[in-house]
Amino acid sequence: MKSVVPVLSVIAAIIGFWLLAVIPMNMHLVADQAQRDGAVVMPDTPIARQEVSGIALAVKNPDLIPLTYDFNRPRLPAPQQVAKEMYDTIIGQRITSKRSLVYHGWVTLAPTLLGFVIGTGLGVLLAVGIVYSRVMDRSVMPWAIVSQTIPILALAPMVIVVLGSMGVQGLFPKSIIAAYLSFFPVVVGMVKGLRSPDAMQLDLLRTYNASKSQGFWSLRLPASAPYLFASFKIGISASLVGTIVAELPTGARAGFGARMLVGDQYGQPLVSWAALFAAALTAAALVGLFGLIERITLRRMGMQAT
Repeated sequence: MKSVVPVLSVIAAIIGFWLLAVIPMNMHLVADQAQRDGAVVMPDTPIARQEVSGIALAVKNPDLIPLTYDFNRPRLPAPQQVAKEMYDTIIGQRITSKRSLVYHGWVTLAPTLLGFVIGTGLGVLLAVGIVYSRVMDRSVMPWAIVSQTIPILALAPMVIVVLGSMGVQGLFPKSIIAAYLSFFPVVVGMVKGLRSPDAMQLDLLRTYNASKSQGFWSLRLPASAPYLFASFKIGISASLVGTIVAELPTGARAGFGARMLVGDQYGQPLVSWAALFAAALTAAALVGLFGLIERITLRRMGMQAT
């Protein structure tokens, strides 16, 4: 309960702010539609209403406020509209339907997981090399940091176009973008974890004449487990973001990124918002899964998850 109550309080505050923001964001559209339907609106001309803020327009036309929560193509959808759209596209559609967010979720999830595996494997290997090689520490680590300064929105189209010109399309290009965003947290976390044993523990291994490989498997790797799982939770979220970003410039027909793009292009904000929240729930589920694996693994190792 100590952790549930603060989370619910934050969610309630966000929803409350969201509900209040719906009114001024949609008020001009609702007023225009109400006037076309024959209602009396103040001010009585669209040009005059543009000179008035959404809050002032709501004060002058309080009877129109309920309509802002049920407008067909709102600037800011109400929470219940987004919830209904998600229900219709997740529960109310067959999984194989092109309108199903489950179908689009799998299209996005497949390159996300592949990219995460690639990024994690590369990150762990680089971290081991950085810890055990001073040359790699001085040469590779700075470049790993610099690589993250490149905007992903600029990098993704270039990677997609270059790989496409080489005949590489489909799952792999998106996985490369996902791997690009996921490997850096793993590198940083793994390096920190492998260097976490203190000098006394390392001296004890030298006293027992343990080799570097024995020190790695017996001390450094177990000590890095909490750091590694923390990096996993960051990396899997970053992989999902990378896949969604990679779907935008490719004109993909399926995936969360494609649904967001369709909603923006065709003036269907509910489609975009439903895909956005579905992506957020997917990321939360993946992070929760890694959190569960972390607790089980660390408990068996005699450690406690943070």
